Amino acid sequence: MKFWKSAIGSLLILMFVFFLVACSSGDSSSEEGGGSEDATTEDTETSTETEEAGEEPVTIVYARGVDTTGATQLVIDAFEEQNPNIKVDFREMPSDTGQSHDQYVTMFSSQSSEVDVFDADVIWPAEFAQANYALELDRFIQKDGVDMSKYFPGTVAAANFNGKQWAMPKFTDAGILYYRTDIVDTPPKTWDELIEMASSLKGEAGTEFGYLMQAAQYEGLITNAIEFIASYGGQVIDEENNVVVNSPETIKAIEKMKEIVGSDFVPENILNFKETETENAWIQGKSVFARNWPYLQASSNDEERSSIVGNVDITTLPTGDAGSAAALGGWMAMINRYSEYPEEAWEFVKFMTGEEGQKIIAVDGGRAPTIKALYDDPEVQQSGPLFSNPEFVKVLESAVPRPVTPIYPVISDIMQIELSKALTGDQTPEEAAANMQTKIEEAISE
Repeated sequence: MKFWKSAIGSLLILMFVFFLVACSSGDSSSEEGGGSEDATTEDTETSTETEEAGEEPVTIVYARGVDTTGATQLVIDAFEEQNPNIKVDFREMPSDTGQSHDQYVTMFSSQSSEVDVFDADVIWPAEFAQANYALELDRFIQKDGVDMSKYFPGTVAAANFNGKQWAMPKFTDAGILYYRTDIVDTPPKTWDELIEMASSLKGEAGTEFGYLMQAAQYEGLITNAIEFIASYGGQVIDEENNVVVNSPETIKAIEKMKEIVGSDFVPENILNFKETETENAWIQGKSVFARNWPYLQASSNDEERSSIVGNVDITTLPTGDAGSAAALGGWMAMINRYSEYPEEAWEFVKFMTGEEGQKIIAVDGGRAPTIKALYDDPEVQQSGPLFSNPEFVKVLESAVPRPVTPIYPVISDIMQIELSKALTGDQTPEEAAANMQTKIEEAISE
């Protein structure tokens, strides 16, 4: 019995030792070959990749008016390709700017987050900033080192209110002087030269008028007036939000505007002229000069509509005492203050208003970039006749915004009424400037 007990005990000891050796061997192979550690790392990486692949991308909503060119979707596609974790849903707004504006106001006044990024008319930023609808962009601009000096100055200024940037320039528009190359060799440099040439050349090549502009009592009258006022060194509201419209510069500008409207080289019903009337008379070959927006270039060379194809060129509007000025038009990109995804919204705004996004909008959408360097890009130059014209770049460099104020519609109405009275002779330019000063100050203080 003692023998068997001793044998069994020895066997158990041997089995225990064998077990320890086997475990030790397994640990040793793990440490020496690293097989077990590598497997753990691979499993972790695979797990992380799976989690990333399975992540739901953030979806932001971008709203803008009707786009018949398809450029908007191309911008979204390019952005999503570079930012796979951010998806952009496009919401089409009404083509009527006023209707879009009112829908945004309704939406944002209720602090809705249903739209993250939206396009804004150049006259909206101050209003939306004051109403707390828009997100200020300075921290994003500074964080990403966005160089705002690469944009045309007027497009940046139009979105700057109370020292903060509320929107990024997207595409631009500005007032242009068109002239007939079959009549005019060298276009006028000053308003006085334009008056002289429009008077002397009226009747040449079958024309009836020397100059066309927008002088009806509507928003177009303000853009024309801003061009006169700025060219003579005047302002309506300065950078510190002071009303400064009652000045010798503004009075002189209104006098010059009145001189042109009252001349015999404009249509007798010039006070009813808007863009459409200007365009129709111009492409029918009725005038030597015309002030209008960039789209008139395409109309002028439309062989089915225009009688002056090949006989049109552009230049900057005439100078007053302070230089040439073009009223700024165009659109901006803004972020809803109540967006749930401000960082992602900014990434889209930054792309869309950066060089890559603006190039797509120019080449495929025909919209004028707000970044000057893009006018040196061969593809941009080939996409539209204006984009390769150095005179057009000069126009954009001279563009000035309309008064940057949260109550712009009110101020526009005041100016329309007072300027119209001056142009019809119901009051003097001095009275018009004084009345605008008083009424705008009262409107701002309310």
